[in-house]
Amino acid sequence: MNNHTRRTVLKAIAVTAGGPAAAGTAGAAGIAPAAAAERAPDGSAYAVAGGASVEVALTVNGQAREVVVEPRVTLLDALRERLGLTGTKKGCDRGECGACTVLVDGERVKSCLTLAVMRRGAEVTTVEGLARGEELHPVQEAFIRHDAFQCGACTPGQIMSAVACIDEGHTGSDAEIREWMSGNLCRCAAYQNIVAAVADAAKEARR
Repeated sequence: MNNHTRRTVLKAIAVTAGGPAAAGTAGAAGIAPAAAAERAPDGSAYAVAGGASVEVALTVNGQAREVVVEPRVTLLDALRERLGLTGTKKGCDRGECGACTVLVDGERVKSCLTLAVMRRGAEVTTVEGLARGEELHPVQEAFIRHDAFQCGACTPGQIMSAVACIDEGHTGSDAEIREWMSGNLCRCAAYQNIVAAVADAAKEARR
């Protein structure tokens, strides 16, 4: 179970911000930066020397993956830059557009707003993990049928949020779909098509 809270991670980042002095102390002790990260006695936080990294184990799209990152690295950057899963898009990088939406333990999360270390041991699903070989996910097929994308920048986040919206049961009406998809912005204003795609995929899921 993930024992990290926002408070404990911020403490870890504060220690990391110690900068050269902390890094020098670690070097003097003969500790390599990657090995300078240790769990606190109560197991709830990391004591991280300046410049140190933390090993984070995740299950991503059904596969066990490990990344070594600094405590300040977001889940979005870990997915894109460390694991090469560039389907998850970096839009505003402030949690406003929803382009970076992924599923974490079945719940939709804006990956630019969560740190990778806070998701240790979590099961993460990105847009790359929806299809089964050549068989697209029903939501992906619905987006194609209803032409629910134009430039495509927001599409991965829209699709991931739509999958969660259907799983959560928030598809009783177009108005309900709009409400529960409102965290995902479309610069091309293809909202009518997106709502139609979500409603269509929800019908398929209920069959």
